[in-house]
Amino acid sequence: MKIIIVANTDWYNYRFRMSLASYLRLEGVDVVFVSPFGPYVQRIQEQGFRWVEWTVRRQAINPFTELLNIFALGQIFARERPSLVHLHTIKPVLYGSIAARLLHVPAVVRSVTGLGYIFLGTDFKASILRFLVKFLYRLVVNGSSGATVFENSADRQYFIDNSLINSVNAHLIEGVGVDTDYYQPLPEPDTMPTVLMAGRLLWDKGVGTFIDAARLLKKDRNVRFVLVGEPDQGNPSSISRDVLDEWQDDGIIEWWGWQSDMRVAFAACHVVVLPSFGEGIPTVLLEAASCGRPIVATDVPGCRDVVIHNVNGLLVPLNAPMSLCSAIEGLLDDSALRYKMGREGRRIAERRFSSRYVNVQTFNLYADLLRVKKYE
Repeated sequence: MKIIIVANTDWYNYRFRMSLASYLRLEGVDVVFVSPFGPYVQRIQEQGFRWVEWTVRRQAINPFTELLNIFALGQIFARERPSLVHLHTIKPVLYGSIAARLLHVPAVVRSVTGLGYIFLGTDFKASILRFLVKFLYRLVVNGSSGATVFENSADRQYFIDNSLINSVNAHLIEGVGVDTDYYQPLPEPDTMPTVLMAGRLLWDKGVGTFIDAARLLKKDRNVRFVLVGEPDQGNPSSISRDVLDEWQDDGIIEWWGWQSDMRVAFAACHVVVLPSFGEGIPTVLLEAASCGRPIVATDVPGCRDVVIHNVNGLLVPLNAPMSLCSAIEGLLDDSALRYKMGREGRRIAERRFSSRYVNVQTFNLYADLLRVKKYE
């Protein structure tokens, strides 16, 4: 059996699908990654997986170029002859669905990993793209066979309510999982109180809210606010490096950039926050919980699927710096509460979100589509 995993960046495949690929390989599956070239291709290959280049551009909308991208992906499918293709993010989902149908690929799985800029954005460009993407989903995906996987029930219901997919083919698998053996509980550092936010540095991840909360809290107490991650220049919501440098120069935050081992970042902090506008299932919160850190996030789909208010963390309203500041301050003032929430977070990560559990669910979905034996 051969399975092709397609995404619009090599970073996505490396960051979120290596665990699944490794699990599939143990089950005897030949896994091939497809994406544009980038700095994480070498890391994928170092793990022993084949990678095939697909030169799609995320923001390009030239119709002729996009037709060529569909044709190029179809050529990859024709050459590789996969049993199943697993498509992630909008262009791979739409273009891969077309190519797979034309080439009679036996099975197709599409992953909706969150609503993102196109569905959450409020500017004119987002509204135009949203109209176009909805039209294409209805045209390409709604009547197609295969499976569409959502990370939370709210996103699934949104797509069903807007007739973007057939509800019969809509499945729920909560995120990509977390390796609870790798992300073990960590003792708190004996340092100045430190608040961490990690992920792609996008406005719709709530970075602006994080900065505003930092300004508020740092007026009255000594506390470090740390941003981990890099801007995503392929996303219209990306924050510029000049703005990040300005925040750091002004002493509002420390910007640590990309961290190859997030355990180091979690070990250096007391609280992890994600004031996002919306998520699929945020992997960084799963990793933080698995490491025993209390988590603070916005009360929006995806985040509220991970954070149980007053159990493993706190939920705050969207775009509310004062509420975020108060939640962080309450946790920083109560070490016993931090410990209790961290312990509960670890328990939830093990029970609901372990990568082993998620990988088995995904494999069994493949097995259903291919009519092969499922994992019991």
